[in-house]
Amino acid sequence: MGIRRAIFAGSWYPADAGSCERQIQDFLKEAREREVPLESPMGGIVPHAGWYFSGSIACDVIHRLAAGDPADVVLLFGMHLRPSDPRFIMARGRWETPFGPLAVDEELAAELVDRFEFRVETPDNFVQDNTIELQLPFVKYFHPEARIVPIGVPPVPESLEIGKTAARLAARDGKRLRIIGSTDLTHYGSNYGFAPVGAGPEALRWVRDENDRRVIDAMLAMAPERVIEEGVQRHNACCSGAAATAIAASREAGATRAHEVAYATSYDKSPGESFVGYVGVVFGN
Repeated sequence: MGIRRAIFAGSWYPADAGSCERQIQDFLKEAREREVPLESPMGGIVPHAGWYFSGSIACDVIHRLAAGDPADVVLLFGMHLRPSDPRFIMARGRWETPFGPLAVDEELAAELVDRFEFRVETPDNFVQDNTIELQLPFVKYFHPEARIVPIGVPPVPESLEIGKTAARLAARDGKRLRIIGSTDLTHYGSNYGFAPVGAGPEALRWVRDENDRRVIDAMLAMAPERVIEEGVQRHNACCSGAAATAIAASREAGATRAHEVAYATSYDKSPGESFVGYVGVVFGN
């Protein structure tokens, strides 16, 4: 069984298990001050910048998904895709992490490939993309026995059915499921070619209080179609298809409530005229 090598280890996050664990423990100390009033977290939305910028938020969400019975399978939705792009799935093999490889749930992946059109990735032939890989050390650390199904979904309403179907198939087979959607929020400034309100404090306020807040509110309302619309029209979610599909899958799995775990921007760590927003959201009951 082939193994997909980690591309971003050693740059976007630590390459060895000891350093990863120390970083995770520091993240958990930061998270102790955050309260999440959900009894049964089953899904979430996480950011995917380098761990220095947004790892604390992603770690917190994925740790909270470890509450209750251990997961059998973790669905991971991500990838930077446009509405016209194809869907992607890794259907076989394992993915390298500093804590050891994560195996794909090949049975569930095969059923999805039978039902939907995908561009199937392999451990040796894949698109380099950070959105899913950045979550994998957290998944392996907090869900050590789980298998994964990594899926790239474009921001179109048809993607939502993939999430719903995956949740139904897992329930049919009695698999304990966790769901993760990976997206960053507004990419603002000259570095990203998007600066509709200029620069300076007003730009930061607009991103934090208006543009990012619109898509976060759609996530908290568990309204996947609105999340896609926001991301496409207002550029406030770089992977709105992934976030929306995670919401659809979480709802299908029984989640009825959402809670915002944390919000931050890269400006908080590295002030400048170009910056990115990050949010963590948990879905459950």
